[in-house]
Amino acid sequence: MTFRPVAATSRAQPTMEGAGVHLHRVFGFGDPTLTDPFLMMDDFRNDDPRLYSKGFPWHPHRGIETITYVLEGQVEHSDSLGNKGLLGAGSVQWMTAGSGIVHQEMPSGDAKGRMHGFQLWANLPSALKMTDPRYQDIGGADIPIEGDDDGTTVKVIIGSFWGKKGPVDGIAANPMLLDVSVPAGRRKVLPVDTRSNALAYVFAGSGTFRDASDPVGIKVEKEYRGQELNIRDQTGNRTLVRFGAGDEITVQAGDEGIRFLLMSGRPIQEPVAWHGPIVMNTQDELRQAFRELQAGTFIKHR
Repeated sequence: MTFRPVAATSRAQPTMEGAGVHLHRVFGFGDPTLTDPFLMMDDFRNDDPRLYSKGFPWHPHRGIETITYVLEGQVEHSDSLGNKGLLGAGSVQWMTAGSGIVHQEMPSGDAKGRMHGFQLWANLPSALKMTDPRYQDIGGADIPIEGDDDGTTVKVIIGSFWGKKGPVDGIAANPMLLDVSVPAGRRKVLPVDTRSNALAYVFAGSGTFRDASDPVGIKVEKEYRGQELNIRDQTGNRTLVRFGAGDEITVQAGDEGIRFLLMSGRPIQEPVAWHGPIVMNTQDELRQAFRELQAGTFIKHR
């Protein structure tokens, strides 16, 4: 078994999307090969409804799949297929945009005005870019939770882990997405598919993902030639950790424990032509998509 070294860490950056939703971009619109098959991730959390209530009005997507995971508040969804849904706390939505879909996502807070969720974009391979759109809501009660004797808990959203299988199925990238909580002072070793890229996003507490027996610096710097190299022993709120090769990650929780999303997926390794909500393989395909938007021929399936 080989531990994955920490290749780089970065902080989620504040930005605005939709009709003025204040959120933090975890990654996206950079070099997509570093996170392949994932393209982008947003962390939207706020306790002021003025900063999120106008939501994400009607907008198109093509060539991707989105996974939305809500922790607090709720998100109302409508799309051009006629689907409507309400994602409550703990719920997950999987949407395959495929050949084209137009939808809106309108967040609202809980009784205290709090809203917190994540949206992860996964790329579609060229053979599936123009597949039929699909959509599915998964209630929080249907997401399995597995615990360990030391108090560690893992919500298995996508993929299989510790004998549990997540309810979200059919995503082309065949990823794993876990919500992991490790109590204060505990050290855990978590298996990851050796052929997958792996990322962890810390959203509560702090800790380190470096194996205590693995020296920092020289080995990692040689492997990554210094690209985005920013290794820190303590990793806290709104920090993304990108791992090197191996089949396990190790996490040592800090004094307050640590909670993070662990995501992995096998890279698609195809060209990416990307503008806004549309991701294709070539610039010609991208231009065609926007021509169809203007001509009213974007939606292929009704």
